[in-house]
Amino acid sequence: MEKTILVTGGAGFIGSNFILQWTEQEGTPVVNLDKLTYAGNPRNLLRVASDPRYCFVQGDVCDRELLHGLIKKHKPRAIVHFAAESHVDRSIHGPDDFIRTNVYGTFCLLEEARAYCAELAEPDRTSFRFLHVSTDEVYGSLGPNDTPFRETTAYAPNSPYSASKAAADHLLRAYHHTYGLPTLTTNCSNNYGPYQFPEKLIPLVILNARTGKPLSVYGDGQNVRDWLFVEDHCDAIRRVLARGRVGETYNIGGCSERRNLEIVETICAILDQSCPDDPIVPHQKLIAFVKDRPGHDRRYAIDARKIEREIGWKPRESFESGIRKTVQWYLQNEDWVKGVTNGSYRKWIATQYSS
Repeated sequence: MEKTILVTGGAGFIGSNFILQWTEQEGTPVVNLDKLTYAGNPRNLLRVASDPRYCFVQGDVCDRELLHGLIKKHKPRAIVHFAAESHVDRSIHGPDDFIRTNVYGTFCLLEEARAYCAELAEPDRTSFRFLHVSTDEVYGSLGPNDTPFRETTAYAPNSPYSASKAAADHLLRAYHHTYGLPTLTTNCSNNYGPYQFPEKLIPLVILNARTGKPLSVYGDGQNVRDWLFVEDHCDAIRRVLARGRVGETYNIGGCSERRNLEIVETICAILDQSCPDDPIVPHQKLIAFVKDRPGHDRRYAIDARKIEREIGWKPRESFESGIRKTVQWYLQNEDWVKGVTNGSYRKWIATQYSS
């Protein structure tokens, strides 16, 4: 078997960072299957676009015929499954796409991987891996004094998005226990860093603050998330793929719990230093509290001791170092920002946040 890996959703935020890191650190061939929906951006991967080790295929994980042909042609030693609809607000307004991509798409990929794996000879069958990238949101919401999510925490998803990811996680477990498919699942906390589509909190705050637009904060701003720098997350996935125990789940966290309001205030303070000539300074004047979204989980927190104990991974970046790197990246890559904030994106933002 060649050392090729198949990555789904590799033109998205986390997937593209993973491919860039993989090419640099591992150096083995990567096939990237991405549908190129609004959040998929080939420009994220310009650095490897002409690299002979990189192959891009535009397509849908729900297309069984395409998946079959792709796997048969490239004979991957592993599948790393990022492809997903991933924004909670979008799932509230339009859950259909989330069920189709996150549940049915994962099923299609598992079925094709199962058929492929069954035809492999040893030792290729034993060394094959299917790694599914999931979220801490499947565990539900924590109270202020509750212990962080562990891999054994009962699932309690509260949005269509998290419910669809929970369903995918359960499919992975079922395919391992029923069919013996060598699966791995990772559940991560909130990612941030370069190439994140600006519908998510951190890039949206950066962009709006620069142009003097209101910085909308849901509810009282006291919702807590654990924040994970995307490059740390990608490093963890590579390590789980290499050394994770088949059939296991690994929680990946940044050890950086922060209130949403604190995140916004931190970005404002960095921009005050970096961009003193922006329309409104201090940028904190732009903060505006808005009606909370339905089913807004109060707190997420990750217990990442298992991955540290078994695989030796822990995050390199603190939130303070990671957020400064992130803000500087957006300030230095205005062409990329302009490329993704086109008319259709602005229309969607207006629909979501006008109230």
